[in-house]
Amino acid sequence: METLLKNKVALVTGGTSGIGRSIAIAYAQAGAKVVVNGTNDERGAAVVAEITEAGGEALYVKADVGSARDCEMLVHATLAAFSRLDIACNNAGIFHTPVPVVDFDEQLWQRVINTNLNGTFYCMRYQLPAMLAQGSGVIINMSSVAGQICFPGISAYAATKHGIIGLTKTAALEYADRGIRINAVGPAIIDTPMVENNFTPEQLDLLLTRHPGGRFGRAEEVAELVLWLSSARASFVNGSYYAIDGGYLAQ
Repeated sequence: METLLKNKVALVTGGTSGIGRSIAIAYAQAGAKVVVNGTNDERGAAVVAEITEAGGEALYVKADVGSARDCEMLVHATLAAFSRLDIACNNAGIFHTPVPVVDFDEQLWQRVINTNLNGTFYCMRYQLPAMLAQGSGVIINMSSVAGQICFPGISAYAATKHGIIGLTKTAALEYADRGIRINAVGPAIIDTPMVENNFTPEQLDLLLTRHPGGRFGRAEEVAELVLWLSSARASFVNGSYYAIDGGYLAQ
């Protein structure tokens, strides 16, 4: 086990599968005590078991980031277990099957906005006081290349990911002189269950052509970037957006 994050306490929302799971494991491998958040108890227990069996320390807390009260409870549970919160990766999010704006279901729109954008705000709203009280902290918010560019049919998702970048930059300026760094990460298409469940094979083939390297990213690759941003090695990195996209945005 590495010591890059030794004695740090890290919280990962949406940490039971996909990118979040890889981030939680990477944090643990770097020496952090990890709070794994999600809504699926079985998957949460599996991630905690994987971490603890490898010699790490982890706790699963069930919470819906679309609920401000759940986000408050999540932070309180973290503090109750470990007495501090050094790192928060606000990764929880949902996608939607591509559909034009005029056909977009209003309830689905609200659900995507509430989970992705409001959820990130709710989490930060309760994470920041804990970090301010201890005089330090790092927050990583999960955006997307869809926070920079768009393609037809993803209006709700793109709106949230653009919004997360704006929220990240604003908060970074507000708390830069208080020992807190806040950055955003923007993956392109990453090979995860969320991608598999929301695109047809034909859509995935088309998306693959937009990745210059001829492949989609891996969750572990995103976790490596998040790990660096969360560590003291990135101590002068603040208010930034980091794409991890295999050259997607360079075109």
